[in-house]
This record gives sequence, C-alpha cells and structure tokens, in this order.
Amino acid sequence: MTIRQTKNAKHQAEDAKPESGIHWLNHQLETLSHFVTQWAGSSWAFALALLIVGIWIVTGPIFNYSDTWQLVINTGTTIVTFLMVFLIQRTQNKDSLAIQVKLNELLAAQEGASNQLINVEDMSEEDILGLHQRFSTLSSHLAQVADDRNKHSIAEAQEGIEALKETLEQTEDKSSNGSSSQSGRTKPR
Repeated sequence: MTIRQTKNAKHQAEDAKPESGIHWLNHQLETLSHFVTQWAGSSWAFALALLIVGIWIVTGPIFNYSDTWQLVINTGTTIVTFLMVFLIQRTQNKDSLAIQVKLNELLAAQEGASNQLINVEDMSEEDILGLHQRFSTLSSHLAQVADDRNKHSIAEAQEGIEALKETLEQTEDKSSNGSSSQSGRTKPR
C-alpha cells in the first residue's frame, strides 16, 4: 500500500466515524491555523500590512498625532504579534516533528546505519551532549588519519566506520547501564 493509499484510507475511516467535539474543534483549529500560516507568509499579507501602516501615517495629521491615534497602531500590532507567536510555535513544532520522522525513516532504511540514533531527540540533553562529544572525538580521529585534501582509501573508511560502531556501542552500553557519569565514558579508538 502506498503512502497516498494509506492517507486516503485514513481519511475515509475518519469520515465514516462521527467526530467527537474535541476532535472536531482540533481539526477546525488546525485547518484555520494552516490557512492563516499560508496567508500570513504571502506577499498579499505584507502588502496589507504596508497599506495599514501607510493609512495610519497619513491619518496622523488628521488626528493631530493624538494618544488615541498612537494607541490604535500599538494595540493592533500587539494583538497581531501575540497571535503570531503561537502560530509560529505551532508551525515550528509540526515542522520539527516532520523532520524527525523523516530522519528516523532514513536511519531505519539505511543499511549499516545504527538504529540507536532513531528517536535521539527523546534522549536527555546530557546523553545527547555525550553523543556529540563522542562524534567530535571521532571526527578529530578521522581528521588525523587522513588529510582532507588527500583521497581516502576504502580501508580508512572502514576504520572510521568501525570507530563509529564502537562509539555507538559504548553509548548503548552506557544507556543500558543507566550510568550517566562522565568518568565511565571511554574514547573510541
């Protein structure tokens, strides 16, 4: 079954069952936020914002640059900014999740790739920093093995892969032992 067929089957199943109130509301809010996100990033939205600011500037002399005249633009921009913060965060969360799913799929599909890095975003910050340090050490090791300007041999690539596997095995051992102390870590060869 292709992805398109899976999506179509999912939508047909959702259409067949009655939606609960909260599910319906969530769907409506998601549809609205998607529409607003698309529109807010368009040239028309920018043109409208310029038009509003232009009208506000032109009306300044008419209202003698009063406090009310200034309050109108301040209130309008504050409300728009407040709403856009949540809209941007929602979009960022959705994009981040989609990227993580795609990366997980690539890792799972890549022969020879370590499955230990799938869902690495769910690890603690300390564990991720530990992985980063290990990969930095591995990178330094690989830089010492061969100069970037020279061609690398298959043997050098295999050595690098073996060192990477050792690093990942050490990380897995650390995770399974529940130890998070820095002293128990060993550097890859």
